Amino acid sequence: MKKRVLALLLAGAAVASLAAVATMLGMAACGSSDSGASGSGSAAGGDGEVVELVMGNVTSSSAKDAVTEVLIPKVEEYSNGTLKIVHFPDNQLGNDEQSFAMAQTGECDIAVGSTSSVATTYNDLYVYDVPYLFLNKQEVYDVGFNGETGKAILDGFSEYGLKGLAFWENGFRNITTTDKDIATVADLSGLKIRTMANEIHLEAWKAMGANPTPMAFGELFTGLQQGTVDGQENPLGIITGNKFEEVQSYCTLTEHVYTPYYVVMNQAKWDSLTAEQQEALTKAIEETTQRQYELSQQYEDEAIEVMEGAGCAVRTLTDEEKLGFKEAADKANSLEAAKKIMYKPELADQMAAELEAYRNK
Repeated sequence: MKKRVLALLLAGAAVASLAAVATMLGMAACGSSDSGASGSGSAAGGDGEVVELVMGNVTSSSAKDAVTEVLIPKVEEYSNGTLKIVHFPDNQLGNDEQSFAMAQTGECDIAVGSTSSVATTYNDLYVYDVPYLFLNKQEVYDVGFNGETGKAILDGFSEYGLKGLAFWENGFRNITTTDKDIATVADLSGLKIRTMANEIHLEAWKAMGANPTPMAFGELFTGLQQGTVDGQENPLGIITGNKFEEVQSYCTLTEHVYTPYYVVMNQAKWDSLTAEQQEALTKAIEETTQRQYELSQQYEDEAIEVMEGAGCAVRTLTDEEKLGFKEAADKANSLEAAKKIMYKPELADQMAAELEAYRNK
């Protein structure tokens, strides 16, 4: 296990110091199969053996805390000590694309990341990048995640050698800027806004008049600080979790795109677990998911206070003001654009139809 974790850290280009790496290796070694974990359950590979599941996680506080508070203890409890999560938060195993690929190859067992980051690989995830597809979080939970289309998309990870475990909340994306308060879509004109290198996002921002500028997330704080870009857009928890409010003066709650996190597991690793272990992990994931949603909302509320406390003015848009952003973004015809690059474009139409039926109930 110790060698495996070292290889993971090197492959992921972890930025931890040598001392931190040594600490993590020591922790992983303490969690090895001879650690005397409680319980009498039998794991794949031998009676009483503890199966360690290496998990790469994002920088989001809600995702990290939900794993620490719920997933780690509950997996051990429900599996009678035969499963153990070895947790690497803050992209220690690499960015979303890297940890996704590592889960595919089995270099790590479980990966969490933004759907927008890996849509270039799993094209059907582009449906979640359509601006203003979802109008509120309840729609996301009931339709986007737990509707027929959402479940089909989660199951679709199997085409990439992965078991889709859950969708977690990343949240609605909002814009922050350095020098200009964004009250209307016209205020975006010409501004260099850092976005992900995601085709749907890029075209939508162009339609709103901005100059979308992809930049590696790890470079974003410095880019904002030095004026390389004029602003950025992310969920509130990501904004304050990375202290962007320290180098941004304004935040406008545009809520233009809802971005989920995916939680996936290497399919071969999943298949190697006993039925009892699979049931234990599924139950623990379900409870962790609910807690992650709760923490995400809590931290979003706190994030607004944090930003305002740091001197970053937060603007809430009226429905009419938000409509101006939506109408501009609609010019990119993002739903049709997404369908052109999705593997199963019919899923976009199904999601839209489910949402319409949901709203008309």
